[in-house]
Amino acid sequence: MKNVTIYSTPTCTYCSMAKDFFKANNVAYQEFNVAADAAKRKEMIDKTGQLGVPVIVIGDEVVVGFDKEKIAGSLGIAA
Repeated sequence: MKNVTIYSTPTCTYCSMAKDFFKANNVAYQEFNVAADAAKRKEMIDKTGQLGVPVIVIGDEVVVGFDKEKIAGSLGIAA
């Protein structure tokens, strides 16, 4: 399985939906709270140019927002 990282904030509905999707599909992921971690926020912006969350990195692919079909396709699982 590819490495999965999600940059999120505690109040982001789409971040919660993405994490729920990962949990329902037994996808291990690493989470960074960019509201509390300025270094990870800078890392996210430098890596993607995005200011909004979620930013999900699957292997080398970046998915901005909760695009279930794109995420599932990147992981090789059913949406």
